[in-house]
Amino acid sequence: MAGSRAAIRYAKAILALAQDQKAGEVVAKDMDGIVKTVANSKELRLMLNSPIVKAEVKKTALQEIFTGTHAISEGLIDVLVANKRVNLLGNVAAEYAVLFDESQGKQVAVVTTAVPLTDTLKSKVLAKIKGLTSNEVIIENKIDESIIGGFILRLGDMQYNASIANQLNNLKRSFSQN
Repeated sequence: MAGSRAAIRYAKAILALAQDQKAGEVVAKDMDGIVKTVANSKELRLMLNSPIVKAEVKKTALQEIFTGTHAISEGLIDVLVANKRVNLLGNVAAEYAVLFDESQGKQVAVVTTAVPLTDTLKSKVLAKIKGLTSNEVIIENKIDESIIGGFILRLGDMQYNASIANQLNNLKRSFSQN
């Protein structure tokens, strides 16, 4: 929890700086690359979280990995290393992406289903979501067979759980209370 609050603070600061310098879009692309790289590399995550690896080694490795990024993105790495918070790099980058999308009037709706959404169903979900927000909405479909059927919709901090698994759990709880 504390890590995510710190990541949000760093992301807000980077977003403000990027917008002041009219580089929000470029930094957003850098942050997207950072998120993907950190998520796809177990070795990188281990190195970032390791208390044994010295800060300067981490900084040098990150500068090599993320060459060609904007000065603001490089500055973020420097600040995180200096503040001994480099393990938050992936989280800060992910939070930046969310904040940048919100500043552009975009929002991501995560729809979790047991099977992939069809185009027809996706358009129906999008129509329902349009009633909830005035922002442009991008639908991200996650597959989780454990929900059995139905869906779970997450839009910002709102969540609507219409999964069969949730309904079965509610039924189980009501039987155990009686």
